[in-house]
Amino acid sequence: MGRWRYTLGFAVLCAGLLAVLYKGFGRDPHEVPFMLKGKPAPGFSLRALDSGERVSLSDLKGRPVVINFWASWCGPCQMEHPVLEWGAREFGSQAVFLGVVFEDTEDNARQFLTRHGASFPQLTDPRSRMAVDYGVAGVPETYFIDPSGVIRGKHVGPIDPQTLALRIRELTGKVPEAPAEAAR
Repeated sequence: MGRWRYTLGFAVLCAGLLAVLYKGFGRDPHEVPFMLKGKPAPGFSLRALDSGERVSLSDLKGRPVVINFWASWCGPCQMEHPVLEWGAREFGSQAVFLGVVFEDTEDNARQFLTRHGASFPQLTDPRSRMAVDYGVAGVPETYFIDPSGVIRGKHVGPIDPQTLALRIRELTGKVPEAPAEAAR
């Protein structure tokens, strides 16, 4: 009788584990559900790292906006940066690209940008208020805001050229050229 209970318990445990694995497989880990999708993007007014000028979301209304949260200490951010640089050069006429320094010092961010390039504005978020408003859990995270100021998507982790091009197309309704050797 005791052995039967252990066997039954083991079978129930295995069935539960299989259910959890089944539910998780087949999902894109970059497609993280979040409460802001389809809602107005939280407003912000932050200082640009290079010029000190204020940049506000309200000033960008009417244009699609791509916001990337990053840090110099973040390995995946270093891998992703060339893709964002390429995206800003390729699609900068179609969408505004912004970087937001997350939990990092201004000096470290400047050094990173000197080494890796900075073709789009980088903003400082000294107390992480904007990051909290957007629900940033870690870096890198990229948000896609349509011309009316509504968040249409969020990408968690380093973004690749194909996904970035697809997201720009979704925001603008335009078909960008396929990225050949974008971030190499």
